[in-house]
Amino acid sequence: MSKVRVLVGTRKGAFVITSDGTRRDWSVSGPHFGGWEVYHLKGSPADPDRLYASQSSSWFGQVVQRSDDGGETWQPVGNEFAYSGVPGTHQWYDGTPHPWEFARVWHLEPSLDDPDTAYAGVEDAALFRTTDAGRSWQELAGLRTQCSGHSWQPGAGGMCLHTILLDPGGKGRMYAAISAAGAFRSDDGGESWRPINRGLRSPQLPDEDAEVGHCVHRIAGHPGRPELLFMQKHWDVMRSDDGGESWREVSGDLPSDFGFPIEVHAHEPETVYVVPIKSDSEHYPPEGRLRVYRSRTGGGEWEPLAEGLPQQNCYVNVLRDAMAVDALESCGVYFGTTGGQVYASSDAGDTWSAIVRDLPAVLSLEVQTLR
Repeated sequence: MSKVRVLVGTRKGAFVITSDGTRRDWSVSGPHFGGWEVYHLKGSPADPDRLYASQSSSWFGQVVQRSDDGGETWQPVGNEFAYSGVPGTHQWYDGTPHPWEFARVWHLEPSLDDPDTAYAGVEDAALFRTTDAGRSWQELAGLRTQCSGHSWQPGAGGMCLHTILLDPGGKGRMYAAISAAGAFRSDDGGESWRPINRGLRSPQLPDEDAEVGHCVHRIAGHPGRPELLFMQKHWDVMRSDDGGESWREVSGDLPSDFGFPIEVHAHEPETVYVVPIKSDSEHYPPEGRLRVYRSRTGGGEWEPLAEGLPQQNCYVNVLRDAMAVDALESCGVYFGTTGGQVYASSDAGDTWSAIVRDLPAVLSLEVQTLR
């Protein structure tokens, strides 16, 4: 029987939550790295037992951890995240130059076909790659040098490279998203890059149609239709049908087009999920009612999914990396909240239940479907 493994990163450690294919009863392992912030952990598609985790603290700094047994045991690996070459500078909002600094690893993205290869998106925004299971990391510096990196600005949460999306076509295409710089694409495995922000509009910029400077919160896609992408922007839900060459808004009838996560159904490329929050200053659900919104038409028309979710006095947030789906026949959808709840739906979002409560604030959530 299939097994589902939910990997949860929180403010005070990591948790591994597992169930069989029925997804009725869940067991919780953790906290791993108790007391540490775990910004992200993710499993390798090429080896279900290979996991990578980003562990950090203000006192001890950044550690990357690797597990080769599905999270039972961990070992620290390659923590020499130093920018290659001349670090350079970037501009703060007041126009003054500041040196590039390394704060933490925001996102880890293992290769689709090689368990020893993985990518890391860091703050200040840059992209790294390992080809030796995390023992050493090298910056893919073309992203910063070819895409006006000196002009990028930090978002409210820092200047972070938070999304890495690998195209399953095997031709070296990959995407990265940065707050607050925008979306970028490489067609040669990360060596060279260009901005893909045509159609994005950000009124707070001097040029609202600028090539870079947009605050992209998350990008999601489906392996069956790699040219189709969805984006949750600072404001606006966007769609691209041409691999990011152009974008159009599909916020439609959402109660708010501000949010952080966006996810696509495992088997239906036109079915997409978002979690609206009230505004960029009020990071909680509209009316204090926690609702996931689903579009079965690729955006534009949205339906609220609320059965099993709190519908009064709920003021949690769902962060950009805290939503994921499994690959079972009846697609499961999962998300974690800043209130420490992890919710799951085994029927594509129609009904929800909390599989665990009272964790530390959830920073990230990923799902592995184990056959």
